[in-house]
Amino acid sequence: MVQLTRIYTRGGDAGKTSLGDGSRVPKTCPRVESYGTVDELNAIIGTVRLYTADNAEADAILSRIQNDLFDLGADLCTPEQEEPKYPPLRIAETQVTRLEREIDDMNAQLQPLKSFVLPGGAPAAAHLHLARTVARRAERAMVALAVDEPVSDAAMKYINRLSDHHFVMSRWLNIDHGGDVLWVPGQHR
Repeated sequence: MVQLTRIYTRGGDAGKTSLGDGSRVPKTCPRVESYGTVDELNAIIGTVRLYTADNAEADAILSRIQNDLFDLGADLCTPEQEEPKYPPLRIAETQVTRLEREIDDMNAQLQPLKSFVLPGGAPAAAHLHLARTVARRAERAMVALAVDEPVSDAAMKYINRLSDHHFVMSRWLNIDHGGDVLWVPGQHR
């Protein structure tokens, strides 16, 4: 278990940070950008959960996702090594398949779309659209990282499914709040 006794270390004052393997890198490197964006996404999910306290199923799903996002951050902050000192925490395929199962379960309760969906509706749904866009930004950062360094297939699948999960969950949460907010092309010309 992690034990934090000091919050500041002064180790990053010169613009560098430590990765999970102990190596030091600039805070602007693609690996730090990737897990930093995942951390931002986790904070948004925390905000979404302020609005799901009365929906035990949604809140439990989002709680699992927050823990998964810490796993993803741990995965991304630890470069692959031939013989690591400690086995690194990596995203597992089971985490991806759980997201897929949840997407399918929620989607089965939804009407087919006849237009694009605008962010809105219930507060949790609107915030999930923000989470969806940050998940896509995290995915782009991970793809950029993967150009030069290995990123696990499971991690890439997870972040890709997660943005879909947020989209479907936002629609699912809007069922009891008037349904989807749909785009009307050219409505205000």
